[in-house]
Amino acid sequence: MHIGVFGATGVIGSRVVAEAVRRGHLVRGFSTHESRFPRDRGEVSWQVADWRDAQSIAAAITGLDVVISAVNAGYGIDDTIARAHDFVVGAKAMVDALARHPRIRVLVAGGAGSLEVAPGRQLVDEPGFAENLPRDLDVPREYHRAVAAGRDALNIYRTSNRRWTYLSPSSGRIEPGARTGRFRVGGDQLLDTGGRDISAEDVAVALLDETEFPQYIQRRFTVGY
Repeated sequence: MHIGVFGATGVIGSRVVAEAVRRGHLVRGFSTHESRFPRDRGEVSWQVADWRDAQSIAAAITGLDVVISAVNAGYGIDDTIARAHDFVVGAKAMVDALARHPRIRVLVAGGAGSLEVAPGRQLVDEPGFAENLPRDLDVPREYHRAVAAGRDALNIYRTSNRRWTYLSPSSGRIEPGARTGRFRVGGDQLLDTGGRDISAEDVAVALLDETEFPQYIQRRFTVGY
């Protein structure tokens, strides 16, 4: 398959690129700034594209089979908080761009906040959610805005008729780690992982597994240890 990756130089996106190449796919990596392209471009075709602009997306994804979006609104926690609404802008832009390419499927790497902890109760709405964000990582309670914006982005896909899939890992944070290929898969409910955070490598595995063997078209799913 010919796969395009937005956020291709980020923690998750770079692992998605590596996993896709590992599996023999043709990969087109997108970033908003050419300066972020790796020096060794390997087998990947790199291109500047703005994930917040429908026209830029539509032009960039021409000829692809699948788009994987692993973008972050900012560089660092404070910047992400300030730019949280970009998650919504980007989702709208992607939906609009795909109207010109209805055959292309999109998979989005999102966050855990919109997962349900009980029927009709989402994690982001639980009492004390903002206050209990991990202080050991210096995450301020204002990060709640970015989490809520991620939920709003999911709802934009849900109300569209595009061929979308949304992945919300059951994990408080996602960092580089081991590629085990062993994890549990669920639907809209938060998995009890015993506090273990899934690695960016295994999130990439989950995204490529779903790319190759679709099970969640126009649905959200979760993964966790």
